[in-house]
Amino acid sequence: MRVLFTTYPEKTHFLAMAPLAWALRTAGHEVVFAVQPVFTDVITQAGLTAVPVGGERHLWQLMSRHMHWLPAGVGGLPVPYDAAEWHPGDVTWSYLKDGYELQVSRWHKMSNVPIVADLVEFARSWKPDLVVWEPTTYAGAIAAEACGAAHARLLFSVDSLAVTRAHHLRLMERQPPGDRADPLADWLGGYAHKYGFEFSEELVTGQFTISLLPRSLRLEADLRYVPMRYVPYSGAAVVPSWLREPPGRPRVALTMGLSTADHGAGYVVDLPDVLEALADMDVELVATVSEAARDRLASIPDNARLVPFVPLDALAATCSAVIHHAGFGTLATTALHAVPHLVVPWDGDGPALGRRIAAQGAGLALHPMQATGTTIRDRLLRLLNEPRFRHGAALLREEMLAMPTPNELAGDLEELAAAHRHAPLAGSAIGGG
Repeated sequence: MRVLFTTYPEKTHFLAMAPLAWALRTAGHEVVFAVQPVFTDVITQAGLTAVPVGGERHLWQLMSRHMHWLPAGVGGLPVPYDAAEWHPGDVTWSYLKDGYELQVSRWHKMSNVPIVADLVEFARSWKPDLVVWEPTTYAGAIAAEACGAAHARLLFSVDSLAVTRAHHLRLMERQPPGDRADPLADWLGGYAHKYGFEFSEELVTGQFTISLLPRSLRLEADLRYVPMRYVPYSGAAVVPSWLREPPGRPRVALTMGLSTADHGAGYVVDLPDVLEALADMDVELVATVSEAARDRLASIPDNARLVPFVPLDALAATCSAVIHHAGFGTLATTALHAVPHLVVPWDGDGPALGRRIAAQGAGLALHPMQATGTTIRDRLLRLLNEPRFRHGAALLREEMLAMPTPNELAGDLEELAAAHRHAPLAGSAIGGG
């Protein structure tokens, strides 16, 4: 079969999708990634085929000029998606309605409008059997419905999008007919009208969802989820010679993730404060730190090794603990090596994932406002000295290893695609935008 993947230009999201693309390709299927031109090099560096669609304008350009563009909610997730973790009785109609208006006009349109037309045109020409899309790249669902392909979200975190959507639909039914605002459906429905089909909730949440999280860490809606084991991949990398030598004392990794570095955001922790607090501990601290940040340091402790990048899959295998920001790739790679986590989440889904790691017993989580050198030292000592965290990490690893691999899932996706495909619909030249 032919499988079309698509995502907005976010490298960490692509890295989570790449192993499934490889699995499908090695199973004999045709696979391409349709992405904006600025992102094609990231695809081809992974040995996959890229199809440029749309223009150069993208979300990160806007956010670099307006860092307030996606206001964080109480839980770290953008408004209104932070409501996914609230008690249903605390979620209000006005909060959801206003939040959707904000995020559709800012986040979702900025991520999707530049690619929709080209993506639909390519999909109708190439005729994929299955479209796999990043959970906010709704252009993938639009293109799939326009060409008759089956389609699925590839989800690598808690499903705050679908749970919030369920809250919205539940509360919308209770409103007077004149107040049943639905900005997301109105926007996506315009594209449905333009390309000749009816709006349905599948444009929002897919026909099914491929989920990379183990069950103990999930937050789900009432949808069909297809589990798939996470496979660590961080792009082109070289394992340094020092990493091949067993550490002489407990090794601790400190990493704040690819996205933070790539997009120029600051570190959630005060790096000099943390280095000083851990300087007299009998550990080897390996911290991934940009060269610019390293140059600003007055001194580097003797027990610290600062590197701009090292493949986490190789590093985590040698560690006794990992301090990280709860980015999904970092969290899942650490979990696969049964290493305890000290989570200092930045924003987005980080706080939700950090809370779940702590509740599962595989580590501890700190609110960024609590993340001083002293508190990080205290929590790290607990991870190293209390066996229960190693036990919790081992259980989490077993749970992940029980999930189907991408290669094992490939056959199931053929059946799911066959079940959901439909005859392509005639296009229309009106509506949309």
